[in-house]
Amino acid sequence: MANLKEIRNRISSVSSTMQITSAMKMVSAAKLKKAQDAITAMRPYADKLTELLQNLSASLEGDSGSVYADNRLVKKVLVVSITSNRGLCGAFNTNILKQSVHLAENVHQGKDVDFVAVGKKANDYLGKRYNVIANYSGVYDDLNFDNVADIAEHLMGLFTKGAYDRIEIVYNKFKNAATQIIMTEQFLPIVPLEIEGNVSADYTFEPSKVEIIEQLIPKSLKTQLYKGIRDSFASEHGARMTAMHKATDNATELRDQLKLTYNKARQAAITNEILEIVGGAEALNN
Repeated sequence: MANLKEIRNRISSVSSTMQITSAMKMVSAAKLKKAQDAITAMRPYADKLTELLQNLSASLEGDSGSVYADNRLVKKVLVVSITSNRGLCGAFNTNILKQSVHLAENVHQGKDVDFVAVGKKANDYLGKRYNVIANYSGVYDDLNFDNVADIAEHLMGLFTKGAYDRIEIVYNKFKNAATQIIMTEQFLPIVPLEIEGNVSADYTFEPSKVEIIEQLIPKSLKTQLYKGIRDSFASEHGARMTAMHKATDNATELRDQLKLTYNKARQAAITNEILEIVGGAEALNN
């Protein structure tokens, strides 16, 4: 059994850790509320934009000829891996990195696969194993639509120039503080839009429907990437809050166990001292 001083030091260490994890939990909870409100407010807009694009596309006859819908033979693939800049958030980053590696080594086996890292954790891990052509970890310093739109424009330029035949996004979709869903979405070429049933065409369009779609597609792509990064940002704080909550609970349980061990050891030491005093007194009497 460890001596009393060692147990006291461990209790002090665990208590300090518990205070840190508890503080980090409260900070993440405050940030989560803001991030959750942002993604919740954005989803209806993104869904409505997609719905509008679907209705217009369904009323067109044949292919609109968009450069973003060019389905080429897939030889080179670009995977956009969205993680966080910091750790201490459970399996949040690990799940994304595993999915990214799975895409490179299994789904797209035999093809040239490069990566774009959105988040320091993705850049640190993937940069040692694969070719990371760009790192956008700084986007979290000022997360807004304009900054993400610059990233989307870069990706769109790579596709239209023929540098890559397919671009995919891997991110955590926010469901609640304890649940994140790993998403793999095809960014480019755009997924063919399908509408069930008849679509009303009793509208007058100015400019033409083709011109409207050509303007909506870049806007939709930028919104898709922004939604993915916003989802990941909210998921990060939810995952960190949950991880720190569990860490605080574990530290509390460990501290209680150490206190119990300390009390038992202290009681045993006192008992031994009493026995030694009694034994010494009896020896003097004899």
